[in-house]
Amino acid sequence: MSSKPQSIVLRDIIDLSEMREVESLQTEIWGVEDREIFPAMAMRPLIEVGAVLIGAFDQDEMVGFVFGFPGLEKDRPILHSDMLAVKLAYRSSGLGYQLKLAQRERALAKNINTITWTFDPLQSVNAYFNFKKLGVVADRYMINFYGETSSFLHRAGTDRLWVTWLLNSERVIKQISHDSADDTAWSDRGQATAFVQVGNNLEPVIGNRGTTEPRLTIEIPSDLSRMLEEKVLRLATRWRETTRQAFMEALDAGYIVGDFCLADRNGQKVGVYLLELRDRLTDRK
Repeated sequence: MSSKPQSIVLRDIIDLSEMREVESLQTEIWGVEDREIFPAMAMRPLIEVGAVLIGAFDQDEMVGFVFGFPGLEKDRPILHSDMLAVKLAYRSSGLGYQLKLAQRERALAKNINTITWTFDPLQSVNAYFNFKKLGVVADRYMINFYGETSSFLHRAGTDRLWVTWLLNSERVIKQISHDSADDTAWSDRGQATAFVQVGNNLEPVIGNRGTTEPRLTIEIPSDLSRMLEEKVLRLATRWRETTRQAFMEALDAGYIVGDFCLADRNGQKVGVYLLELRDRLTDRK
């Protein structure tokens, strides 16, 4: 299992001055303007009514944090994890994973068994982390969830998958108990119908739509951020539009996003979502 560097300490943030540091990290990591920062003055009262704000500190320096607030989903209590951030120099250390595990512990201590959050489904690193490392599932697709923002990360729009982390499910306990993610876990699930594939020139190729097969896949490029850096925004926009249609059609038909892996295709890495019909996936929770 990933472990954080020994010099880093995780602890709850309750002091307003450290909440100001959280404000600064939002600007540094996401490049957002001041008006788009989640303010310390809002964090302070939310923590008083059950929000969880955990900081990661390398000696006196805050190098990451995770923030979530309580809510209701279908009349059941949840913790919605609104932000997870780690400084670039610390991202290969497993610190984000440790912050999520700490958040899970805090939620369970409050008798909350579910954490939700959103992420960009075109970001393969985040998809792998969420599905393969943590064991989330997703059955909601949100179009343009945050609208237009100042962040460089949002040049291809702000569509999001809404994921659910069922903290005490067999699925989650199994995933977080593994020393490493296992991409071979798909081998016992049989063939899947390809809804979207990555073409030879990284273009989206629409596959067999309207299927009733129990499993299907939606592929994405492995590095959308590089595509944006190389100023091929038009291609990134095509991927947004194509995958949006595919996810929404599949979810409306009763599929749930249940897994993600990285695969080799003609010498390049591609990300692959696995979707299964709700009743099949629910049986394995």
